[in-house]
Amino acid sequence: MGHHCCKPYICLQCLDKTSERALAKEKELSIELANIRDEVAFNTAKCEKLQKEKETLERRFEEELRRLGWQQQAEVQELQERLQQQFQAESARLQAEHQDQLLRMRCQHQEQVEDITASHEAALLEMENNHTVAITILQDDHDHKVQELMSTHEFEKKELEENFEKLRLTLQIALAPYQHLEEDMQSLKQVLEMKNQQIHLQEKKIIELEKLVEKNIILEERIQVLQQQNEDLKARIDQNTVVTRQLSEENANLQEYVEKETQEKKRLSRTNEELLWKLQTGDPTSPIKLSPTSPVYRGSSSGPSSPARVSTTPR
Repeated sequence: MGHHCCKPYICLQCLDKTSERALAKEKELSIELANIRDEVAFNTAKCEKLQKEKETLERRFEEELRRLGWQQQAEVQELQERLQQQFQAESARLQAEHQDQLLRMRCQHQEQVEDITASHEAALLEMENNHTVAITILQDDHDHKVQELMSTHEFEKKELEENFEKLRLTLQIALAPYQHLEEDMQSLKQVLEMKNQQIHLQEKKIIELEKLVEKNIILEERIQVLQQQNEDLKARIDQNTVVTRQLSEENANLQEYVEKETQEKKRLSRTNEELLWKLQTGDPTSPIKLSPTSPVYRGSSSGPSSPARVSTTPR
């Protein structure tokens, strides 16, 4: 019986212990539930804070995007103005150089033409003077030689007539038909020798005259060569005139090209302004719409304060 009496007592202790453990477990679960609720509340507050920070970052991103857009527009405008100034300065410099080069070529061409013309005229004048002097000398020499030949001929004629008369008178003497024959023969021999000498001298003079004629022919040929050179110089002058005209046309083409480049720069500037205007009038809350080829994207991605590099962590 003692055995049956102690058994319920033991069950009450077990129930107490079980109840204590249940209470402890319930308390532990309550504490854990409270911790979970605190953690949920903390996470909710943290999410709200992150959402606010996200909204703040988005507003800052939009403001930064607009600021970069205006900054890029100002930089593009400044760059265009600087490029336009450089282009105008370079164009003015090229035109000035072209004008200077054209002026130098014209001056050089004019100087060359004047020098060649002066040299040609001087050479032609000298040759004409030499030719005139040579002709005058030849004419004087020819007249003098003709006069000498006529005088010699008259002298020989007179001498022959006298000898013939003497010979005729001498043949009339019958007693001495051959008295003066030897002397006459000697005289005739001397006359023949003198005649041969004169003929030899005349041949020499004729050879000299032929040389002078050849020299005159050479002078005529040189005059023809100078005239040909003059024609060549005129052709070169015409060619230089054509080159000068071509340079003027190239200058006009260069100016036309400069005008076309200026118009193209203005067109590109208007196109850039239209693109910037379209970008600025778009939806600022969707930066995903920016294409990698847009000017704002390219301008912002290369700068140090690009929107893609803005930190998303809370400060």
